[in-house]
Amino acid sequence: MTLLLPLLAFLLTATLVVSVALALMPDSTVTIERRLREATDAGAAPLADRGHGRGLLETFTKIGNMAPRSTAETGKLRQRLITAGYRNRDALVVFLGIRIGVALAAFGVFVLPILRRPNLMLALVACGVGYVLPGMVLARKAKRRQHRIRLGLPDALDLLVVSVEAGLGLDQAIQRVGAELAFAHPDLCDELRLINLELRAGKARPDALHNLADRTGLDDIRELVTMLVQTDKFGTSVAQSLRVHSDTVRTKRRQRAEEAAAKIGVKMVFPLVLCIFPAIYVVTLGPAAIRFMQVLGPSGTLNK
Repeated sequence: MTLLLPLLAFLLTATLVVSVALALMPDSTVTIERRLREATDAGAAPLADRGHGRGLLETFTKIGNMAPRSTAETGKLRQRLITAGYRNRDALVVFLGIRIGVALAAFGVFVLPILRRPNLMLALVACGVGYVLPGMVLARKAKRRQHRIRLGLPDALDLLVVSVEAGLGLDQAIQRVGAELAFAHPDLCDELRLINLELRAGKARPDALHNLADRTGLDDIRELVTMLVQTDKFGTSVAQSLRVHSDTVRTKRRQRAEEAAAKIGVKMVFPLVLCIFPAIYVVTLGPAAIRFMQVLGPSGTLNK
């Protein structure tokens, strides 16, 4: 009977978890219909949603146009926006408007009697946090996009090697790789398509490649651009240079993975100390502590 109750509790909990998971799991037919609808009606958002988003965008644009700005900060923000994938002409103005709008909203929440009693000091702190928070989010998105581009670079280099060795020129090979990896690595493919657009517009290949390095801000891309420019300048084999560089990039990626694996032990110390060890101490030392309190307490035998 003692073992039957925990077994029944485990079975009941497992049944409940499985039932909730099956209830929340989407049906395959519904998923297929949703994907087909997205593929056939791509970009056909409801007019109400479009109007609401456009009105909000215009509001942030007006706020951003009135915001003071410095030349140095504007250049850094524009570069960070490009690295994060926001290449629109109005992206900087919209970001400034979002930053000021979030700061004013945070200040208004704490200075007005909406949720709690007004507190000017707390409102100023919230205003500062709201002003800094959009920049932190933008920096995080830029790092994530750089990480995705870094992960897709070895695959792109392998396809470049195959395309160049098959007889394609470097420009046609870049265009081919951008079309083939559009689903697996969309961020990297967008950058490759921009190279093709710049080349079609008449820009020189070294300038287009240097623009790629400036947009991404990755050392791996800079090394690739330097290698391609030097190969074009000195007339060496592009396929052989790409193959050597591809092996180097894959070695670096393996070394990064090994470094991240070596850091796991150190990163697990804090969760173990703060979350797991206290529970173990309570389970192992709790009964002994209760027994000691019973023995040494006011009603214990030692005090009699």
